[in-house]
Amino acid sequence: MIDLKLIRQDPEKVKESLRKRGRETSIVDEILRLDAEWRNLVSEQGKFQAELNRRSEEIGELKRKGEDVSQLVAEVRDLSDKVKELNAPLKEKRDQITRLLEKIPNLLHPSVPIGEGERDNRQVRKGGVLRNFDFTPLPHWEIASKLKLIDFERGTKISGSGFILYRGWGARLERALISWMLDLHREKHGYTELWPPYVINREAAYGTGKLPDFDDQMYRFENAEYYLNPTAEVPVTAIHAEEILSEEDLPIYYVAYTACFRREAGAAGKDTRGLLRVHQFDKVELVKLTRPQDSFEELEKMLKDAEEVVNGLGLPYEIVELCSMEVGFTAAKAYDINVFSPGTGKWLEVSSCSNCTDFQSRRLNIRFRDKETGKLEFVHTLNGSGIALARTVASILENYQEKDGSIKVPEVLKPYLGVDKIE
Repeated sequence: MIDLKLIRQDPEKVKESLRKRGRETSIVDEILRLDAEWRNLVSEQGKFQAELNRRSEEIGELKRKGEDVSQLVAEVRDLSDKVKELNAPLKEKRDQITRLLEKIPNLLHPSVPIGEGERDNRQVRKGGVLRNFDFTPLPHWEIASKLKLIDFERGTKISGSGFILYRGWGARLERALISWMLDLHREKHGYTELWPPYVINREAAYGTGKLPDFDDQMYRFENAEYYLNPTAEVPVTAIHAEEILSEEDLPIYYVAYTACFRREAGAAGKDTRGLLRVHQFDKVELVKLTRPQDSFEELEKMLKDAEEVVNGLGLPYEIVELCSMEVGFTAAKAYDINVFSPGTGKWLEVSSCSNCTDFQSRRLNIRFRDKETGKLEFVHTLNGSGIALARTVASILENYQEKDGSIKVPEVLKPYLGVDKIE
């Protein structure tokens, strides 16, 4: 959440960020108007409270002298009622301000390129080699069906469209990818491995910025304030809610595997076939909690950690810096990693790495004490896919397919699968 003090001190800075995101700026003026009204009410209540305190002291002095205080007691009672009467409008104004603050996305970092859509994202670098096929590469859903790696029809039968039933070598490939990625990030990159719950409460969802804006994209339990986890970013970032951390413990690196559940599967059609857009998918997530001065350097390190996954799998990929209207609601800056799938002829997003600065930590109240100043500061939170599996599997099947219909196993996965090819 944006700091209200920033809006008071530099409203134009907030408006400029909103303009870059293609959003209306009038919300800033409305917040300032309500804030002025709230502060006037606070001032008025403060005057009543000061007079109440003065009269109460006066009553004590008069009582000690044995004088009549009945008139003053009546006045104190009246002042007390006036103080209490202002509590409700004060809360109402404060709630109105909070609801508006919830609608303002994080401030964009100055380095974020200005743009309106995907075409304006800035390519940072490319890796891997596009394969030259001596045959027409098949899309992954045909490969998966022929080799009986995925049963799309029965997945739909038991759960509905957008849910996948892996089987045989398909299930083993999924498990191998998860294990290899967790091992890589834990052993080489220094992350602490976690296995969080798949169910999150409203506080965790709100604190990480998924509520209220993304309520319609999550699976919610009926008659309960609980949701199925949309990404491990939510439970892992919320672990330290309402805590004061030691500066010596920062940065904190976490890696976690979870299944992810999202309702926004898009319209039916060729762009959503197979594994391209599903309601449930597996993902290995990276989360960092850092000092503010370190967070953008840590973002670059996180991006390299995620890049090592696609590079290790031998997939052709590109890294793009998201433009202003593509950066997510909670992020100040973000990168995407896209891999190429020759069977579908598409670049598929498999990772997004974001620096959320203090946007989430303000909602979650995660702070640390600066050892030099002794002051409490909000940590910066970062998250990144390290990486998401549905589209990664699609890209592996399409890039590693052979003319005879078999699939070569990426070198890094051979120790986990025990075979050189799937056929």
